[in-house]
Amino acid sequence: MTVSPRVPVLALEATALDSLLSLMWMLLCVVVIIVLAYLFTRYVAGRRGFGGLGASGGTGRFKALARLPLGREQSAVLVQAGERYLLLGVAPSGVTMLAELTQEEAQALYATPPDQPAPPSFGEALRAVLKQKKPR
Repeated sequence: MTVSPRVPVLALEATALDSLLSLMWMLLCVVVIIVLAYLFTRYVAGRRGFGGLGASGGTGRFKALARLPLGREQSAVLVQAGERYLLLGVAPSGVTMLAELTQEEAQALYATPPDQPAPPSFGEALRAVLKQKKPR
C-alpha cells in the first residue's frame, strides 16, 4: 500500500497569500521609487537655473534669453541682467563675457524671424508624430 503525500490546504492558502503580499509590496516599492524620482527631478530642475530650463530660464530682472551649444560642455548664452544684455561663453573652466549688446542687438539674436513660423508646442509635435505612425 502506497501513501501519497498530500499538502494541507492551509499550506497552499498561506503560500498564495505570501505571494500576493510579496507582489503588493513590490508594487508599492515601485510606486514609491517613481514618486521619489519625479520629486527629485523637479527639485533638480528648479535648482539648475537656465541650464535645465532652456531659453526661458531665470526670473525677474535676470534671465537667460538664449543658449547655443558649441561643443560637449561649451555654450554661448545670451543673458539679460536688468537693462544690460550680455553674451557669455560658458565652459567647464569658467564663464567669459564675450560681448555686451544693445537691446536691439539682443532681440535680433533671440527673436524668431517674422517669416519663420513659431516652433510647435510639445503637445502639437507629439500629436503630429502619432498621426504619422502607421497602425499595425
